[in-house]
Amino acid sequence: MKKSFYPSLALDGIKKNKRMYFPYILTFIGIIAMFYIISFLQFSASVKLLPSGETVALIMKFGSLVISIFAVIFLFYTNSFLIKSRKKEFGLYNILGMNKRDIGKILFYETLFVYLISVGLGLFLGIVISKLAELGMVNIMGGKVDYNFYISPDSCVFAIVIFGIISLLIFVNCLRQIKFSTAVSLLKSENHGEKPPKANWVFGILGVLVLAVAYYLAVLVKNPISALSMFFIAVILVIIGTCLVLISTSVLICKILQKNKRYYYKKNHFISVSSMSYRMKRNGAGLASICVLATMVLVMISTTSCLYFGKEDSINSRYPRDINIDFIYNDISGLDDDITKNINKTILDISKENNIKPNNVSIGKSVFISGILNKNKVDVNPTLGKVMNTSVMNNLCTFYFIPISDYNNLTQKNEKLNKGEVIISAIRKDFSGNSLCFGNTVFNVVKTVDDFKIKGQMSVNTNPIIMVFVNDFKELDNIAKLKSKNGDNAAGFRLEYGFDVNINKEQQIDFAKNFEKSYGNRIFDCGKEKIDSIFVEGREVNRADFYGTYGGFFYLGIILSTVFIFAAVLIIYYKQISEGYEDKDRFNIMQKVGMTKKEIKKNVNSQLLTVFFLPLVFSLLHLIFAFPMIRKMLLLFSLNDTSLFLITTFISFAAFALLYAIVYKKTSNSYLKIVSNIK
Repeated sequence: MKKSFYPSLALDGIKKNKRMYFPYILTFIGIIAMFYIISFLQFSASVKLLPSGETVALIMKFGSLVISIFAVIFLFYTNSFLIKSRKKEFGLYNILGMNKRDIGKILFYETLFVYLISVGLGLFLGIVISKLAELGMVNIMGGKVDYNFYISPDSCVFAIVIFGIISLLIFVNCLRQIKFSTAVSLLKSENHGEKPPKANWVFGILGVLVLAVAYYLAVLVKNPISALSMFFIAVILVIIGTCLVLISTSVLICKILQKNKRYYYKKNHFISVSSMSYRMKRNGAGLASICVLATMVLVMISTTSCLYFGKEDSINSRYPRDINIDFIYNDISGLDDDITKNINKTILDISKENNIKPNNVSIGKSVFISGILNKNKVDVNPTLGKVMNTSVMNNLCTFYFIPISDYNNLTQKNEKLNKGEVIISAIRKDFSGNSLCFGNTVFNVVKTVDDFKIKGQMSVNTNPIIMVFVNDFKELDNIAKLKSKNGDNAAGFRLEYGFDVNINKEQQIDFAKNFEKSYGNRIFDCGKEKIDSIFVEGREVNRADFYGTYGGFFYLGIILSTVFIFAAVLIIYYKQISEGYEDKDRFNIMQKVGMTKKEIKKNVNSQLLTVFFLPLVFSLLHLIFAFPMIRKMLLLFSLNDTSLFLITTFISFAAFALLYAIVYKKTSNSYLKIVSNIK
């Protein structure tokens, strides 16, 4: 036998089954190209030269890991459609005298050819557009463009090795299926339907309960840290619940439709419902896969686009002025008016020496302390066991004590308080008590407000925040003396000093970076040894980090969403094609007994519309319940604009729904063409 015999059979098999192989190879190429691009950006010298280059490289590294894991799952899943379509051919080879080892050789060459074509074209495509991708990322992040073209050897090696291993695993899985199949079972595999499944109420109820738990976690999570820790648990529960519900629901839908005689015994519905009832377990699994991918795309693109388009709001929230200086004191006496006046005078003098004219000067004082809020009592020194308890963790709050005069200046109001009275503003936390107790210190809550907006250092605090507006800091002496377990002060004492300037970006960056180094001694002298530390920050100094981090996430979101959309489209396509070949004989018989092509088209549309839009409905449901949890997680990035997130989420869903409808139309045409040659 010639050495070229098995390779020829393999190539011939790919050509004859090009309708199944072409989209598979095309997607394989796309995944490899995307993997190379992300890996290329991870090692890109231009990206590393950006101010936040290391952060972006880390994001890209995470992205390449996600694509690698997804590629394993997805390529195995789609390959199952391919191997099923080839089993009849392999069964015929077996009957004609070819043993399982010979069939294995054909499979080996098929896998090898697909791998070589996919890796070759995938790397070529990735290399060709990698520079464009790099330029796009650098432009998004506001960096300097480098037009030198180069290839990343590390990225090429990673792609060749990783996808080589995946192809090897797919080949082994195909061998396993052939080995444990008889020639007869291989011949009948393509036309082998499932037994009519029973509506499994246990799985259905279990799926609903699992989804209810996931939704409960998403809706009732209180703070960003809890949201981040619960997010992955909720994702796993949603995947499991979606599979259980869609499999059982799709079966139940068929059962209900069959019992409805007015609906079932009509020529437009009878065949479609009967056909679906024999493959609903697999159909439900396919719908669940599409639903999970759709949800991933919607969550990813809405979140990352919200971060990117809301980056200016995040910067302005985190840095309220062009130059922001935080003073941390050793004790509460550092917040005395005399020290504050000296600091103000010194900073104004330093600004004048540098030909800087400060305007919109903002001075804010605060005493802050963390503790567990139980009704109206605060435990500022909890045990480790309490802190690690999830239910207690949601009650871990940071309390900021602020003079009522600062509140009036910020809100343009004229509130007045007596000794022992406070006004409360709870952020990301419910508070309805009439008093607030810190040990023996009890404050009388005369009012609660919800219109106070936090900025600066407070905006990055991940715990729920309780703003406590007091008449005078002298009322906080007992709180200032509270000690932690290691003997340090439990409370912190901060002065936030900010101002806008009349200089350009480069001068702002230079002034902010050199402020502490050049003028630190003069500032410390103002504090009379009470200043513990000084932190100088500026919008322009940190703008590049914001642009880099948010731009990196946005870019990764686009790439991963593209991969997941291709995957969903391919699953829909294979689902339609494989079911078309299964139903072809049935529709041929029906045409012979008098069914017209117009009636076939109505049957097909009825079948597809019955279950096809279930994934879209479920993905919308998942997105609605995930909204509060994702909203909390966005607070970790100083993004407080709920309306922007709502808009990006709505636009993302509308765009995806339109794409989904287009895919439905195109794939339904493929199904129609197979079963009856209708275009």
